[in-house]
Amino acid sequence: MLTRLRASWRSFAERRPGVAQFLVFFMLSNGVTALQLAMMPLIKWLFGMTSLVDTAFQVWPVGSNLDGSQYYVFDYAAGALPAGGGGLAYFLAVQITLLVAQVINFFAQRNITFKSNSSIGRAALWYAIAYVAITLLAAAAQGLYKAPIYELFIDTWGMGGAGETLADVVTMIINSAISFWVFFPIFKVIFKQTPVEDAAPAEVAAP
Repeated sequence: MLTRLRASWRSFAERRPGVAQFLVFFMLSNGVTALQLAMMPLIKWLFGMTSLVDTAFQVWPVGSNLDGSQYYVFDYAAGALPAGGGGLAYFLAVQITLLVAQVINFFAQRNITFKSNSSIGRAALWYAIAYVAITLLAAAAQGLYKAPIYELFIDTWGMGGAGETLADVVTMIINSAISFWVFFPIFKVIFKQTPVEDAAPAEVAAP
C-alpha cells in the first residue's frame, strides 16, 4: 500500500511539479504552525511568571487608532491581557516562538520542498531579510485584531484562561497565514536548483 502511494505521488509530481511543490510547502507549513501552537502557551507561561508582563513594549508609532490613541507597529502595553497588551513578556514569547519555527521551516523547505542546492549562506541572508520584513508586516497588522480577539474570548464570551489560550491560537494562526502566502513566492526565488556540472570525461590512456 505504501509503495503504491509513493509511486502515485511520484507520478503526480512528474505531471504537476508546481502543484506538488506547493502541496509539500503547504503540509510543511502546517506542521511548523502546529509546532508554534504547541510552543506558544509554554513560552508565554514562562515569561508570564516574570515582571516583564508589567514592562511596556510599544515602539515605532505610525499614525493613530480609531479612538485617537497612538498606533504602534509593536504594541505590547504593560499588564496582562486583555486589559493590557501582555508587555515585553508577550512580545518575547511571540518572537521566540516565531524564530524557532522559522529556523526549522528554513531547512525543511530548502531540503524537502525545493530541494535546493544553491548557496545556503546566500539563501539564509535573504531569508533573514524576508523574515524581518514579514515580522514587521505581521506586527503592524496585529494591532488591528489582537485586542478585539482577546476581549471577545476572555470578556465577551467569559471564557477566562481558556479564552486567552484560544485567542493565542487564533492570533498565531493569523500570523502563520500571513507568513504562508508571503513566503512561498520568496522561497521560489531564494531556493534555487543550480545545474550540476557533468563530470569531466575520463582521460584517454596513451597508446
